[in-house]
Amino acid sequence: VLHLCLSFQVGAGKALIFIVVLGLGGSFQNGFHLTAISSPSPYIQSFINSSWTDHYGGVPGEKTVTFIWSAVVALYALGGLFGFFFSQKCIFIYCICSSCRKKSMLLNSALAVVATVIMYISKPTNSFELILVARFLLGFGAGLGGNVHIIYLGESSPKKIRGIVTLTAATFLSLGKLSGQFAGLREIFGREEWWNILLCIPAFFCVVQLAILPFFPDAPRYILIEKGNTQQCKRALQSLWGPGDYKLEIEEMLAEQAVIGEEHNKSLLDLLRDKHLRWQILSILVINGCLQFSGISAITVFSFNIFLEAGIPVDKIRYVTLGIGASEVLISITCVSSNVNIMNHPCVFEHHYVINHCHPLPKGDSVIPYSTVVLIFLFIIFYGGGPAGIAPSLANEIFIQSYRPAAFVFTGFPRWLGFTIFGFIFPFLIASLKSLCFVLFSCICLIAALYVFFILPETKGKTLLEISQEFENIRACGSSTEDVMCLETKL
Repeated sequence: VLHLCLSFQVGAGKALIFIVVLGLGGSFQNGFHLTAISSPSPYIQSFINSSWTDHYGGVPGEKTVTFIWSAVVALYALGGLFGFFFSQKCIFIYCICSSCRKKSMLLNSALAVVATVIMYISKPTNSFELILVARFLLGFGAGLGGNVHIIYLGESSPKKIRGIVTLTAATFLSLGKLSGQFAGLREIFGREEWWNILLCIPAFFCVVQLAILPFFPDAPRYILIEKGNTQQCKRALQSLWGPGDYKLEIEEMLAEQAVIGEEHNKSLLDLLRDKHLRWQILSILVINGCLQFSGISAITVFSFNIFLEAGIPVDKIRYVTLGIGASEVLISITCVSSNVNIMNHPCVFEHHYVINHCHPLPKGDSVIPYSTVVLIFLFIIFYGGGPAGIAPSLANEIFIQSYRPAAFVFTGFPRWLGFTIFGFIFPFLIASLKSLCFVLFSCICLIAALYVFFILPETKGKTLLEISQEFENIRACGSSTEDVMCLETKL
């Protein structure tokens, strides 16, 4: 935020408040719900046990409780998967194409408030089924709002600082994770009698967004390119960023409008059918899929179980997870303030390589638990400083304008689907394999590191057309082109 203020006249307009309000009702919500579910996990499992007994009679088996708990975690991701694709279909078409980005965010906040009410009444009604419904709706809102948040930021920012403004979405995601871990402390809301209140806290920020966001203008880029209103676009820019004629920004939008008029955006099927984009599609799958199964979801959502298995005392676990959240926020803010090019090829490889060696150790003597904590901190630092930034921006780096919307949809598929599968299987993995399950994650990190090093072209300082040409120059073994070496790429 300080870097924003120094880079542009943020204080002259309402941009800073706009970014904060949008962030608190956007990616902050997702971050909070990802981590807040970890702290009360033993209380929720106990509640599932008692609720099952009350509704169906008899005590449920351990595997039954584990399966329902897995569903509580996984339904959030499944809801995110549905919300992500739904945002590209019905709601996306109505609220984004026919109406505005602002209405999409307001709709998302209203949905989160409804889901929060369902979550709150689950405990008084002694119904674990309501928790499942609420988690699905909260995930649906995360998938729906995550798209619009980034689009709204990008289309509301001048070209000069658009990248930095968009990166604030990642910062609010990290702040949401830290807030969820802080609120989960026993001294705050991490008690058995308050777990349902803990999971309802983000609704307060949704109400704040519902109250404040209507007073801000819609995205200037949307106003000009899609509605064709130049004067209203200029007023929106002045309202957000202060006085000025914004001639360069408006000229850029008009040029983009002319390009879009010549070629419409491609569909997801067009993206998948284009044989010239197969390496780009494979890169999206490998990077996002490997990151989802690198172990970061386990550390974020199941941190209580992981540290308990590692031998950390129960009363200290929540403080350790709080430190992890703080380190993630710090590295996220550092990346934003330094405006690092996250697609630097050697940097990405090194971060994947280090992550491969920073997974928890098996339980042993008294030194092992603390060594595990150190390794997990290193894991978070290198994850946040390198690969974490690739997932949301890879499509922008390797796809031309006409394919970007479809690529953006495709990017969310491995992320949310992977999280859904992971949420179901990890409780069973850690119960059967203990700390050895992280050996699997290490292998996946190694695969990602090797792919980035040998296949993914360098993108720093290159145009989209140059990057596309580098992908086309990649040839697998057995290619019919004799003069091209196997897996040729410019490293």
